[in-house]
Amino acid sequence: MRAIVKAIDRLNEYVGRAVSWLVLTMVFTTFLVAVLRYGFSLGWVWLQESYVWMHGTIFMVAAAYTLLHDGHVRIDIFYSNVRERTRALINLFGVFFLLFPSLAVIWWGALPYVVLSWERLETSREAGGLPGLFLWKTCMLIFVVLLALQGLALAIRSLMTLRGEDADGEGQEQEAGAGS
Repeated sequence: MRAIVKAIDRLNEYVGRAVSWLVLTMVFTTFLVAVLRYGFSLGWVWLQESYVWMHGTIFMVAAAYTLLHDGHVRIDIFYSNVRERTRALINLFGVFFLLFPSLAVIWWGALPYVVLSWERLETSREAGGLPGLFLWKTCMLIFVVLLALQGLALAIRSLMTLRGEDADGEGQEQEAGAGS
């Protein structure tokens, strides 16, 4: 199980770092659009769409990276002042009763939408827009898969914590005075 957790973590670390370069590209593109539009009265729909697509891609594809690094918003009233075992239980509850059901609904809604887009090889509706809208829509499914994998890694890590194991390889001592 430890190997599965490490493999998922490595995958999402790699994907997150790769997608992070889109942030720089998006900022540069947005700057370029503004300079061209307001400085030279030039503009292209495809260039404007490109930074919108980059923005969406960053959020969808890097969501699992954010979960890997515990960057999602949570209610710290319950989480920050509890023992590690209690955090593990909260994480298990969150993964199985919140994350996985939400991802299932997203997958169920997005799959026909993405399949239809691929069947049509959908492009932008805007004249002069980007081709390959079907590729961008596929990011919704990538979002679900990567986030589900990272949720699985979190669940396994939480189970290992509850069993007194360390997900990184060494056993850990039971918390002093910790009861079940």
